[in-house]
Amino acid sequence: MTEKIEDYRAEYVIDACQYANWNRTIFEQMREGGVTCVNATIAYWENTRETLTRIAEWRRLFAANADLIMPVKTFTDIRRAKKDGRTGITLALQHCLPIEEEIDMVEIMHDLGVRFMQLSYNNQSTLATGWLESEDPGITRFGREVIREMNRLGVVIDMSHSAERSTLDAIEISERPIAITHANPISWCDTRRNKSDTVLKSLAESSGMLGFSFYPNHLRDGSDTTLEEFCNMVARTVELIGTEHIGIGSDLVQGQPYWVIDWMRSGKWTKQTLNSLKWPVPTTWFKDNSNFPGIAGGLLAKGFAKEEVEQIMGGNWLRFIETAFRPA
Repeated sequence: MTEKIEDYRAEYVIDACQYANWNRTIFEQMREGGVTCVNATIAYWENTRETLTRIAEWRRLFAANADLIMPVKTFTDIRRAKKDGRTGITLALQHCLPIEEEIDMVEIMHDLGVRFMQLSYNNQSTLATGWLESEDPGITRFGREVIREMNRLGVVIDMSHSAERSTLDAIEISERPIAITHANPISWCDTRRNKSDTVLKSLAESSGMLGFSFYPNHLRDGSDTTLEEFCNMVARTVELIGTEHIGIGSDLVQGQPYWVIDWMRSGKWTKQTLNSLKWPVPTTWFKDNSNFPGIAGGLLAKGFAKEEVEQIMGGNWLRFIETAFRPA
C-alpha cells in the first residue's frame, strides 16, 4: 500500500461511535464524507434527568440542521436518510447510569430514541463490570433483567468498555446478537480496553458486530499508526472471524475541551482529577468525517474486494440494525 491511495465512496457509511461538541461544521463534514448514519454518544456519567437534557439538546440540533441530519429510530429511517442525502443519527448511552436502578427507564429511554446502551463504562456498574476493575464477577441480577428488557424493546447491548467475563456473559445471556461498537483486537494493540480473540470469536459466532476504533489509544502505534497497518489489522481480524461481523466504530471525538476527558475518566465517582490527560493527536488519515472515503480506499488498496469494503464501511451495520432495532 505504498502507492497513492485513491478515495472510494461506499454506498453506505455507518459509524457506530462518535462523541463531539456537535455543530453544523461537523454535520457538513459528514455530508462531505458520504456518512449515512452515526451512532452519537449522549451520556457517560449523566443521571436520568441530565440525560433528558442531552436528548433535548439533540432535538434542537435536529431542528436547526434538518437539511443535514435526521433522527434514526428504525431501519427504515436509515434508508430515508440515505435517500434524502442526510446523515441519520442514532442515540447511544456509554453507561447504564441514565436508567439509574429502575428497569422501566429502559423503555423510557427507548421511547425517546436511545438505541444503544453499554452495560458498564470502565468501572463496575449495577449491570456489569468495566475493563478497569481488577475483578470481574460478570453480569449482575439486575443486568440480566436489563438485558431481557433491551432484547424485548430493540435496544442494542454494547460491551465496548466491559471486562472479559461480563462481555462473554452478555453474549451468552442475550437472546439477540450484541455489539462491541468501538474496539480493536487486543492481539494487535495490547491494551485491556481492546478485546481478546476469545471474545471476538464468541461475538461472531453469535452474529454480533465489532466496530473498529480509530481512537489513537486503541491503535498499535497510537497517533503514528498508518492506514496500511490499520488495514493489515482489519485483514487479520477477517481471518479470525470473517467479514460479516465487522464494521466501523471510529470513536471520533471532535471539538471537546481538555476538561471533558478528565470528566469522562473521573466522572462523579472520585475526587481525584486527571488534569494531565490530553486528547490524543488524531492519525494523519482520520481527522474528521470527511476522511471516510480514504479509509475505504485503503481497504481496497489492501486487497479487499469492493463488496467486502461495502460490508465493512456500512453494509454489515445496516444488516445488523435491520433486525436489532425491531421489538421482539
